[in-house]
Amino acid sequence: MNRNTSLPLAKKPETPRRLTQRAHRIAIGLLGFLLPTLSYLLAGVRLTTGLEPWQVLGSVSEYYYTGGVGVFVGILFAMALFLFTYPGYEGFIWDRVLGVAGGIAGACIALFPTRIPDGLTPLPWWHPCTGIIHYTSAVVLFGVFATFSLWLFRRSNIPVRAQRPPDKQRRDRACLICGIVILLGMGWAGFEAWQDRSMVIPESIAIMAFCVSWLVKGEVVTAGADALRELRAEMAGSGE
Repeated sequence: MNRNTSLPLAKKPETPRRLTQRAHRIAIGLLGFLLPTLSYLLAGVRLTTGLEPWQVLGSVSEYYYTGGVGVFVGILFAMALFLFTYPGYEGFIWDRVLGVAGGIAGACIALFPTRIPDGLTPLPWWHPCTGIIHYTSAVVLFGVFATFSLWLFRRSNIPVRAQRPPDKQRRDRACLICGIVILLGMGWAGFEAWQDRSMVIPESIAIMAFCVSWLVKGEVVTAGADALRELRAEMAGSGE
């Protein structure tokens, strides 16, 4: 007897674990979006002696030395915490391994800053080894995000991609594109650093790509639509 393997799958139940996964993914995506944006804005408002107002620095990490340091460090630690506690899929260890690796890398980026921008007073405790730890951690963190986008976010219990639900196929394509953009952004940033030029733009592009991938995987559009429907239902019920 032939079995029809292309039957539509039932929608996954909204279990507490699934809701936690979704919340973690959306939180990590939003934090990544806020990191370069708020760091730059706060640095422009809280001026730093030796830097021009609204000056674009050599890297996102250099905003550690500006008035945006509180946002920069705070968001990195918040992101590290969410990565540490990211539940992943039950019975699949690589979600947890990469989450912990990304969490450690994010914390190290905050604790071991990059070299200070030109024109500012060096920190007495900064050492070239501090910079090496920072750069290594940044590569690890972006590598983790690329791996999530290219591999983990595109996994499914349906091995044949063409047989997956249309919304899953769309999310897979979006995550694939984001993963490729992250890798290209890393390469571009490395080239700019080698040429001793600012790498804020390629860094920011890579960061935005990882944000989009986490928000897509977190089904942020679906979550927003569900919340809007619930709000409308509550408002309609209260008006009766």
